[in-house]
Amino acid sequence: MLDLTQDVRDLTAAIVDIESVSGAERALADEVEGALSALPHLKVTRSGETVVARTEQGHSERVLIAGHLDTVPTAGNLPSRVEGDLLYGCGTSDMKAGVAVALKLAATVPAPSRDVTYVFYDCEEIEAERNGLTRVARDHAGWLAADFAVLMEPTDGVIEGGCQGTLRAEVTVTGKRAHSARSWFGVNAIHGIEPVLARLNAYEPRRPVVDGLEYHEGLNAVGVQGGVAGNVIPDLCVVTVNYRFAPDLSIEDAEEHVREVFAGFAVTIVDAAPAARPGLTHPVAAAFTAAVGGTPRAKLGWTDVARFSALGVPAVNYGPGDPNLAHQQGEYVSLTKIVESERAMLDWLTI
Repeated sequence: MLDLTQDVRDLTAAIVDIESVSGAERALADEVEGALSALPHLKVTRSGETVVARTEQGHSERVLIAGHLDTVPTAGNLPSRVEGDLLYGCGTSDMKAGVAVALKLAATVPAPSRDVTYVFYDCEEIEAERNGLTRVARDHAGWLAADFAVLMEPTDGVIEGGCQGTLRAEVTVTGKRAHSARSWFGVNAIHGIEPVLARLNAYEPRRPVVDGLEYHEGLNAVGVQGGVAGNVIPDLCVVTVNYRFAPDLSIEDAEEHVREVFAGFAVTIVDAAPAARPGLTHPVAAAFTAAVGGTPRAKLGWTDVARFSALGVPAVNYGPGDPNLAHQQGEYVSLTKIVESERAMLDWLTI
């Protein structure tokens, strides 16, 4: 069983050394459930490989602290190792350091200044339908009820508000098939994507300010698919584009914008996930910002804060890991950042 009395840096290393690639989190989930169940001040429940622990102090406010247990596949980067102030290993930054901080808080703050729900969930790094939060929100929505949530995603110790939405679309160009030796009898669909690429090259992304934070949108081609054979003029070519949009837009707004950009072409929306507003205007969020310090910034990417936002729970990203190191073979986390994150969160839950 995980020893939650050990220093948060040692606890991080212990968690990293329990391999938990997406879909194979059971061993770590068992350790987390066992350690938390031994604490009398927590009510512990479980759904699959997602473990939820709650304080029941009767406070008027409840906050939620969440972290995912899974990692991307290992790449010869286990077990963990320490070099100076850095802890190396799969998942150190994304996001087992954040999980360790949350577990320490659960163990060492038996009577927080506001009630707390701790959520340790599975399958964040893979398809959305397998995400533990998706399952819990569907089957046990009450477990996620809160006034404010902190997702311990790697942010390098800076509050990142909300998240951008993401949308993928396929822009289809058609032509006429012909033998390449007599190409003039056909219309080359691959050549026909030139105006699509021209619009992307000329595109000026918005940089809107939402609730005081500046977001930077992006619309980019992420794939091109076309061609029949080495001697055939292709009659079909598809450009896949990804639109990262700010939280002042809904998915419907984002779809409309993409269709406007590619007016005249067939556009098929492949998938989309909503953005989330920063969530920094709630009094509980203000207290969190005061405890953590620093200047909050916009989250330029999509995270599970959007799931909380959809449930009516304002949420932010905050964790000790560096997001630029996530998923790298040489992933690491600063031991100093882990300690600083623990202290900041401890201040917030005890003031």
